[in-house]
Amino acid sequence: MKILVNPDKKIWKKELARPVQKTKDIEKIVKPIMKKVKRQGDKALRKFAFEYDHVEIDSIMVDPVDIKNSGKQVDKALKDAIKTAKSNIEKFHKLQESPPLSTEIMKGVTCMRRSVAIQKVGLYVPGGTAPLFSTVLMLGIPAKLAGCEEIILCTPPDQKGQVHPAILYAAKLIGITKVIKAGGAQAIAALAYGTETVPRVDKIFGPGNQYVTAAKQLAAKKGVAIDMPAGPSEVLVYADETAIPAFVAADLLSQAEHGADSQVILVCPSEKIVDNIIVEVNAQLEHLPRQKTARKALENSVAVVIDDMDIALELINEYAPEHLIINIKEEDKAVKGIINAGSVFIGNFTPESAGDYASGTNHTLPTNGYARSYSGVSLDSFVKKITYQKITEEGLRGLGPVIEVMAENEQLMAHKQAVSIRLNYLDKEKK
Repeated sequence: MKILVNPDKKIWKKELARPVQKTKDIEKIVKPIMKKVKRQGDKALRKFAFEYDHVEIDSIMVDPVDIKNSGKQVDKALKDAIKTAKSNIEKFHKLQESPPLSTEIMKGVTCMRRSVAIQKVGLYVPGGTAPLFSTVLMLGIPAKLAGCEEIILCTPPDQKGQVHPAILYAAKLIGITKVIKAGGAQAIAALAYGTETVPRVDKIFGPGNQYVTAAKQLAAKKGVAIDMPAGPSEVLVYADETAIPAFVAADLLSQAEHGADSQVILVCPSEKIVDNIIVEVNAQLEHLPRQKTARKALENSVAVVIDDMDIALELINEYAPEHLIINIKEEDKAVKGIINAGSVFIGNFTPESAGDYASGTNHTLPTNGYARSYSGVSLDSFVKKITYQKITEEGLRGLGPVIEVMAENEQLMAHKQAVSIRLNYLDKEKK
């Protein structure tokens, strides 16, 4: 890892830049894929499965029988773990439900709001080098709790043309019955445009690589909502002398193993702490099965020494990490100072892996600095908030003149007339 000591603020952005390709370069690759899926539908999905996943698939949709029987192929320990994670995620997301709101703003004027589920949603679950069955839980559970009528899950098949049984088992537990064998930008295109097999959805969810992210952003331009532009994973760890170096190293490596385009950042108040952690990183790295991937990610990563806590927090907020681990003595002060982060993990015994799998919070989070303006996926992501208003005769008499004055001053006379015609009617009725 590159080490910076009290770097000038002017170079923060450059030195902490994510290892991402230029959007235009990615879109040049993604746009033709999306156009082919739009024109050719299922045929294009089969073509891209052969080209990118190196597999010939007959049926694009997973047979419901395979979903039903998936548990037979999953180890009992994993099934129990998935059930526990499901329970925790359900508990936390259930608490996010918003009751209908209704209040009389002024005499005779009542305003209301309620949550209504998005009807059709598409969930993208990365497969790639590892089957992310945890993402099925993170997206599927709030979708079900929200009451979405149709849930379509897309995930790339393996080289035998099958979807990993753990993914199917998680889908079965939640009650998802439509699973599509498609990955990458082509899966996003299928959800955005629809094919003979894949229904068009209203909103697309799920993490992915830079191509998936670009596809989602292009889909958003075509009128399909997306959860957020979530790309390669990242973590920033803020650690001082109270942090256990082995724990910090493990957290850094847990993100580095995600992919070669992942990034990990370490912020410490002294070089000695950084050196101790790097020693642990190198030692643990030797035993990782995904060592090659993690090494590549570490090449994109940086350790920053900042001895002033206020400046350290400023740098963290500027970076706006997807995952932020705060492992310092003054953790309360640090937590209060954070305004830009996807999800925060506090203390020596709170690994980032907990949020990835089973603590109950959601792991679909904004990356690449989008935590400045986006939240992670929650129950709210799957609903719309519709407002209502009802005005009585008495209410219109009180509020109407206010509307008339405002409309007239904006020179929108039809707006004024919509009120005036009613007030005149009430005056005639009164006589």
